[in-house]
Amino acid sequence: MTLQELQNQALQLSIEKRWQLVNVLLHSLQAETMPVSKQQGLAASLIGIAKTNASPPTDEEVQVMLNERRVNKYL
Repeated sequence: MTLQELQNQALQLSIEKRWQLVNVLLHSLQAETMPVSKQQGLAASLIGIAKTNASPPTDEEVQVMLNERRVNKYL
């Protein structure tokens, strides 16, 4: 079957069937052309987003931050 014959047959389908055909074709194209990095999703792209050059806080500094947060929250 040639491309022209396929197009002619597709145009003879009902509107609902043509939309179904369009959806099937789009999904198959997206699956074949989408790069692997895009398929990993948003969570994978967020790795390292909050990375800084500063050293992490010490346990004591974290306790101070938590205590300050609690004071602000409950008072």
